[in-house]
Amino acid sequence: MSKLFTPLNIAVLTVSDTRNEETDKSGQTLVDRLSEAGHQFAGKEIVKDDVYQIRAQVSQWIASDNVQAILITGGTGFAGRDSTPEAVIPLLDKQVTGFGELFRQVSYDDIGSSTIQSRAVGGLANKTVIFCMPGSTNACRTAWDKILLEQLDSRHRPCNFVELLV
Repeated sequence: MSKLFTPLNIAVLTVSDTRNEETDKSGQTLVDRLSEAGHQFAGKEIVKDDVYQIRAQVSQWIASDNVQAILITGGTGFAGRDSTPEAVIPLLDKQVTGFGELFRQVSYDDIGSSTIQSRAVGGLANKTVIFCMPGSTNACRTAWDKILLEQLDSRHRPCNFVELLV
């Protein structure tokens, strides 16, 4: 007996000091991908790469009953202002260590050893799953197509995150 698809309410956060709605291709890629997969778009914001602005927006979504997943693009590198992991990790109840590990592994085919500079992280907070990925459009496609599409699909076996969120 196959399980039915359970759509999630997913919000997208772009962390950038330079992007706006017109130039945010990475965030839009995630919105397009989640919508194409049958999930509900719960909102999109762009914030500066600032620990407190990131935490404020993520905390608002974590506290909301209407958001079950948050996809964050940007701020995961090693540049001076890259602070997404520092902003998000303290908010997590549990880390999904395997997300960053797998993201770097599947990225190796595309970008080689440069993947070690990705500080992609994932975790759970208040029954909300959060995934932080690099700000490039290609990185967002890689994360969605090779990891998140399955892990946010209630039909994926042997396990998926939907079981923990609904």
